[in-house]
Amino acid sequence: MINKWSVLLAGMITAQSILVASAPAADAATDLTTKFRVYQNDKALKEFKTDTQAIAYAKSFSYSHIEKITDRVWVWDNFPRYKVYENGVSTAAREFQTLEQAKAFAKKLKFAQIRDLQQPGWISYTYPKYQLYQGDRTSAAWSFATLADAKQAAKYYSNAHVMDLSANQWVWDNLTAAQKATMRATSTPAYIITVAGEKANDSSYSFLADAIRASAGIAGSAVLNTSTGKIVHQNIAPYIVNQNGRAVRSFFNLESAIVYAKGLSGATITKDGLEWWTNAPYLKVVKGDEVLKQFFTRPSAVAYASQVTNAIVMTAEGRALWNNASKLKLMGWNGTSSTKTVLAQVAQTQGLDTTSPTWFVLTNADGTMMDNSDPAVISSLQGSGIKVEPLVHNQFDKNLTRAFLNSPAAQTKFITSLISRLDTLGLKSMNLDFEGMYGGDRALYTEFVRNLTKALHAKGMTLSIDLPRGDVKWDAKTAYDIAAIGQIVDTVMIMAYDEHWSGSDEPGSVGGMDWIEEGIKQYLAYGVPRDKIMLGIPFYVREWRIDASGNLVDNKAIYMKEVPRLIQENGATGTYDAESGQMKYTYTKDGYTHVFWAETDATVKARIELARKYDLAGVAAWRLGYESADLWSMLLQYK
Repeated sequence: MINKWSVLLAGMITAQSILVASAPAADAATDLTTKFRVYQNDKALKEFKTDTQAIAYAKSFSYSHIEKITDRVWVWDNFPRYKVYENGVSTAAREFQTLEQAKAFAKKLKFAQIRDLQQPGWISYTYPKYQLYQGDRTSAAWSFATLADAKQAAKYYSNAHVMDLSANQWVWDNLTAAQKATMRATSTPAYIITVAGEKANDSSYSFLADAIRASAGIAGSAVLNTSTGKIVHQNIAPYIVNQNGRAVRSFFNLESAIVYAKGLSGATITKDGLEWWTNAPYLKVVKGDEVLKQFFTRPSAVAYASQVTNAIVMTAEGRALWNNASKLKLMGWNGTSSTKTVLAQVAQTQGLDTTSPTWFVLTNADGTMMDNSDPAVISSLQGSGIKVEPLVHNQFDKNLTRAFLNSPAAQTKFITSLISRLDTLGLKSMNLDFEGMYGGDRALYTEFVRNLTKALHAKGMTLSIDLPRGDVKWDAKTAYDIAAIGQIVDTVMIMAYDEHWSGSDEPGSVGGMDWIEEGIKQYLAYGVPRDKIMLGIPFYVREWRIDASGNLVDNKAIYMKEVPRLIQENGATGTYDAESGQMKYTYTKDGYTHVFWAETDATVKARIELARKYDLAGVAAWRLGYESADLWSMLLQYK
C-alpha cells in the first residue's frame, strides 16, 4: 500500500537477500496453477492442472462438464443429447449421449418417442392408436399401435370393444347382435351425455356405443355412467397445440396435431398436462424470472448468456447447466481509524462488500496491541450489507516484528487480545498487514500466520492477508512464503501496485497491466486457490518530475480523483502507453517535465477484467477516498 510497502521495499530486499539464501524461481515443473474446472450442471466441483485429470474426475458425475478457467472455454461434457419419452413422460434415467443408446432403450418400451435435444421435434416416435375396453373400463396397458393387436388382446375378455383414438370412435367389439339388443332393451338406463357437467339432451342410453356415437355430434360433451358417477368417454380433442405457452388448436389425432404444430415456432403438443411433442428449443437463457432467448444447442446458448450479466442457461425441465452469476467481491481499505472518515468513504460507494478500517497495531515486541476500534462504525453499517474487516499492522518495523516473532508468549498475548476484541465487537474476520520484515523471519512469520488462523477458525472467524505482488526472482528471499501462506489463510490480497514506487530510479506506472497479470499468474503458480485471491488495485497515481537534463528529480502520489483536474489545469497531453496499458500524460511547469500514468474508470475496469479473466474472488482497492464517487456506478454494474 502507498507509504507502506513502497517506502520500505528497496531496503527490505537488500536486507532479505543477505539473510536468506537464494532460491530458484518457479518453473514449469513446479507450476501448481489449476487450469481446468469441473462442474456438475452449473456448480463448480474441483480444479485440475490438466484436462486429462479433469476428465477422469468428471466422468464420475452425471451432467458434468469441464471449462478452461481463464476464458471459460468449454472443453468436455457428458451432457445427454437424446431423451426417450413414453407418451409424454421421461426421466433422467432415459437420457443418453448417443442415438444408438437411445434406440436400444426405446426398444424395451411399448410406445417410445426419441427426442434429439439439439433439434426441433422428435426424430422417431410410436404412439398408441387404439384403446381396448371391457364395458366402460380400461387400463393404460390396454393401448395398442394397431387394431389387430387390440383385437388379439380382446380375445380374453367378454363385452370388449376398441376405440380408434384418432377418430375418437368405437370401431370394433366382440358383442353379438343379440347381446347388443339385450343391452338396449334393459329397463335401467346407465349413460347420459353431459356438457360442462349438465345433461346435454333428453336421452339416456343403456348401450355404451349408442351414447358414444350420440356424443360425437355434441362438441365438448362427455358420457357419464350414472351408476358409478364416472366420466367414461369425452368428445373433447385431447391433443392441444400450444405456441409460446398459449393454446392454439386441439386435435383428436396426434399425427394431425404434429403436422399443424410443425408450421409454428415454439410449439408444443400436450395431452392431460403432459408434453407429447415439441419443436421448442430445449435450452433457454434466463435472467431472474425473465426468459431472454431459447436455443437448440449448448454452444449458442452459452455464447449468448456470456454476454448477459447474471444469466443462466437452463433446460426445459428447469435444470441449470451454466451461469455467469457475478461473484466478484469489492473490498476497500480505509487507511485510517477515524470513524468520521471511514463512514464518509463508505457513504460514496456502491456495491462495496467489505471495508477495512485500520484499527489494530502491534506496538510492542511483548505482544501489546493498540486498539483504535469503534463499535459505532459497525452499528452504522449494520443493515447495509457491508462487512467490517479491520486491518492490523506491525508499523512496518522489521526489528520490532523480529523480536515479536521470536517470542511465542508475545504472539499468544497478541492473538488472544485481538480475537477477544473481535469477538466483543461481533466481527467475524480481520485483515493482517505485516510488512517491512526481514527475509530471515520467513519461517517464523508463516508459523505466526498459521497460529493466528487456527485461533480465528476456532472462534468461527476468518483471516485475510496482504501480500506484495512480488516476483518469483526474489520472492524466496522475502519474509513471505506465498505458497505456504496461501494454503493457510482464507483470503490473499495481492498488493498489485507500486511497480514504480517512491524510491524508484525511473518513472513509470504504479501498476502496468502486463505486470499485474504476470503477478496473478505467479500466485496461481504457487498453488494459491484462485477463489482465495483478491486483486489489489490502486486508486492513486504517481507523478514524476524530470529536469531539463532528463534527470529524475522527485515524485509524489496523486489521488485518482485529482487526475482530471491535474490534466485540465496543466494542459497535459496524453498518449497511449502499450507497455502499461494506460494513458501516459506529460506537461511542463517551472522548467520541469511532469509525467504520470493515469488511473481512470477504464484502467480500473481493465484490472477488474483481469480478476474476472482468472476467476479471482474479487478486487481490493487502496484506498477508499482517493476515487471519485462516479467510479462506483461502473463498479456496481461490473458486479
